[in-house]
Amino acid sequence: MTTHPSIEQHPDLAEMRSRFERATSTPRGQAIETMALLTGLYLAASPWIAGFNGFTTLAVCNLITGVAYALCLGGFGSAYERTHAMAWCAIVIGAWTIISPWVVAGDVATTRSVVNNIIVGVVALLLGLAMAATSDGRTTRTRRSPNADAMR
Repeated sequence: MTTHPSIEQHPDLAEMRSRFERATSTPRGQAIETMALLTGLYLAASPWIAGFNGFTTLAVCNLITGVAYALCLGGFGSAYERTHAMAWCAIVIGAWTIISPWVVAGDVATTRSVVNNIIVGVVALLLGLAMAATSDGRTTRTRRSPNADAMR
């Protein structure tokens, strides 16, 4: 019977984990994570801070999306290799935050709620894009062909 090594020992997987670890250990990665966590916490509390908590549908929407956003990007420091795809979820949450005053039930699109959600949504969207870009663009790896050594 033939036994195969586990996927955990695959060289590409080890390289990918070290690349993700390098991305979050930089001051830029840590700053993005911190700002994203604070953005999520503010989004969750914003109806009470900005004063539109009377609109229960938008208040509950902001509370849920704020907690979800903080949880999505808050896990990067401890387990980035398992949660890096959550940056794309954070981008969707940021876009939802921008449009939610017009989409949720009830007449909640007041100046205060709209301005708050647009600003927080844009910040959330940009932080999600920054975290997604941290893992994608900076550490592309070039592979050598197995025949490259033979051709020399």
